[in-house]
Amino acid sequence: MKKKSLNAKKRNRNRTTFFLKKIFIKKIYKIFEKNVDGIDKSLVAISGGPDSLSLAFLTKCYSIFNSVKFNYALVDHKLRKESSIEAKKVVQILKKIGIECKILTWKGKKPVSNIQKIARNNRYYLLTKECNRLNAKTILLGHQMNDLHENFFLRMARGSGLKGLASFGKNSEFFNIKLLRPLIEVPKKDLEKLTLEVFKTFIKDPSNKNDDFTRVRIRKVLGEFYKEGLETKKIDLTINNLRSANDALDFFAKKNIKENATFYERKESYFLKKNFFLNPEEVLLRSISEILKNLSGRYYPPRGKKIRRLISMMNSENMAKKSTLGGCVIEKVHETVKINKE
Repeated sequence: MKKKSLNAKKRNRNRTTFFLKKIFIKKIYKIFEKNVDGIDKSLVAISGGPDSLSLAFLTKCYSIFNSVKFNYALVDHKLRKESSIEAKKVVQILKKIGIECKILTWKGKKPVSNIQKIARNNRYYLLTKECNRLNAKTILLGHQMNDLHENFFLRMARGSGLKGLASFGKNSEFFNIKLLRPLIEVPKKDLEKLTLEVFKTFIKDPSNKNDDFTRVRIRKVLGEFYKEGLETKKIDLTINNLRSANDALDFFAKKNIKENATFYERKESYFLKKNFFLNPEEVLLRSISEILKNLSGRYYPPRGKKIRRLISMMNSENMAKKSTLGGCVIEKVHETVKINKE
């Protein structure tokens, strides 16, 4: 590389890391740094909002200090006519700190209902595909503290069980790709302040004010609760307590599968021993759910009430010879149960 190019690159790095001299930005960076410690090649998911632009800035600083390579990708859902223009604008914004961001386009027919869930799933599929292309194992997401609280109350309003209430956290997985949320402890207002300090602008998504979406309505209610003094630390404590209980149940579900189920890889089948069913209902439900996911290859298992109905049938002497659920065939064989891919 020519000396002139090297000097330009050095100036760009200095301009980027200069913002860490701000005390509030340095504090956020320390939280981020702790949560990505030891991370290898990863894909950073960008949207154009303050959360993801903050994430882009922080990863850029981290890459400068630690020589870690990050790739950046933005999904253009094409759900709004302005989305492609906004995507190109975000690409230009990120170039100011030396980031090249790739635009991934969601092609095909768009949904007319359940839009946010379907769009989110397609976004993860596109990001996962790009991650596999890059041979990366982790996707960094810009979810922050307010997202955590919104998700908790949203799932509570839907009547989710313990797993649903506790599953949204710092780490999760999507088709063997790790999803990491290093800003989950940072309030949204702090990230907006950081973004405006560094980039002077960010993209405002009009869907964030659309009351047709349940999440938006919950966000507004939470805003009122915060004004009335709802303590975020108490919400975090509740979520952490639930997460601890959830982890314990997952441990015993995996133990049940290991000790009381036999997997035949060639036949893509599980055989469940009689002792498999001598567990508390929640452990049994999670054990069956995990087996159905493993066999079907689907990210989401069947709903809990369907699995409970299946368990009830398995325990019944009058169980039909074969049943199907979640892309699998379930068959009672004497005192055991066989589950194989449909």
